[in-house]
Amino acid sequence: MVVAAAAAIFAAATALFSPDPHRAKPKAVLAGGPDNLDTRGIKPKSSSSGIQVKTNAHAAPKINGSKVLLTTPENGKAIGLHDVDTDEVPSYSSSSPQARTIINQLPDWSMLLAAITAIFLAAEKQWVNFDWKPRRPDMLMDAFGLGRIVHDGFVFRQNFPIRSYEIGADRTASIETLMNHLQETALNHVKCAGLLGDGFGSTPEMCRRDLIWVVTRMQIHVDRYPSWGDIVEVDTWVGPSGKNGMRRDWLVRDTRTGETVTKATSVWVMMNKKTRRLSKIPDEVRGEIGPYFVQDGPIIDEDGRKLPKLDDSTAGHIRTGLMPRWYDLDVNQHVNNVKYIGWILESAPISILESHELAGITLEYRRECGRDSVLQSLTNVSCDEGGTAGMECTHLLRLEDGAEIVRGRTEWRAKPKAGP
Repeated sequence: MVVAAAAAIFAAATALFSPDPHRAKPKAVLAGGPDNLDTRGIKPKSSSSGIQVKTNAHAAPKINGSKVLLTTPENGKAIGLHDVDTDEVPSYSSSSPQARTIINQLPDWSMLLAAITAIFLAAEKQWVNFDWKPRRPDMLMDAFGLGRIVHDGFVFRQNFPIRSYEIGADRTASIETLMNHLQETALNHVKCAGLLGDGFGSTPEMCRRDLIWVVTRMQIHVDRYPSWGDIVEVDTWVGPSGKNGMRRDWLVRDTRTGETVTKATSVWVMMNKKTRRLSKIPDEVRGEIGPYFVQDGPIIDEDGRKLPKLDDSTAGHIRTGLMPRWYDLDVNQHVNNVKYIGWILESAPISILESHELAGITLEYRRECGRDSVLQSLTNVSCDEGGTAGMECTHLLRLEDGAEIVRGRTEWRAKPKAGP
């Protein structure tokens, strides 16, 4: 559209400034050449001139050296300058084109201005029609990836790009990356709902009572691991779990295809930050979080199988000397629950890691881990490590004195074959 308007300007400018080969250019000459005429084509009065012309008379032009005959309004007789006395030339109108002067020789700028206006109007229309706005109005709320409340205020949604430093040897996101996305959306959900107090995900009433959330159980199913450059959309919501627990679920999808990437569910309880003992949910806290509860069941059917306890005799692989770093602690001064997954996989056989990918994990958190703890990771493989079918492993993360930190079960599937 803009190109068409620009072509119109070019055509208008060409028409304005290019001579018309079919148009004759009359010359207004009196008693000599142009040197004898003023800017109007009329010879000024002078004492040395024998001819005087009235100012209201039109000069008789010459065209190609020939005089132009004029017609008087009285009798329509054609006359020339040789037929009349120049002092007695009456006022009359001429049917010939008016002689060009400085004023009427200027180009018709109205055409050029019209073309320029057309360009601006076309450019403005193109800008208005340019599809820079999001397709859905609610996307404006997530212009910077901070998340937004959807589904009548019950679900929190946030997008995450998979960055280069979040992928592993398989060129896909690690399980720790997905877990960090889950944790981030949980905290942002509380913040976006206006329930975030001074604590780490704690509501104002929880802060007044020195209460914090701790996870007791988590179950994750991974359908596909996203790759570098993919953008995943994470939905999370909460619901009741028994009398003194809260369930939080997640659904992770690929924003481009809508394909489900991960499903996860978890159970949380309250613990006193000072005494480190579990606590019931006070009515005041329940009044804060209750309006956001979704009464649906968990997004994943609970795996009711009991997680067995491993020891040195039943574990096929043991990794010792695991210690948390300062940066593994959260603001509540205990190890972040995502870190536990990395420690559990430390004792997984390398042959499984090379040939299989983690398809599901179930964790039961038994106690917290502090800054000075030294841990051991135990793993037992349920089938032949060299098999190509799905595999299952049981895990235990414990302190050196034998106190259990986390029990777990992992499910593995063969890695997809690389393309040609």
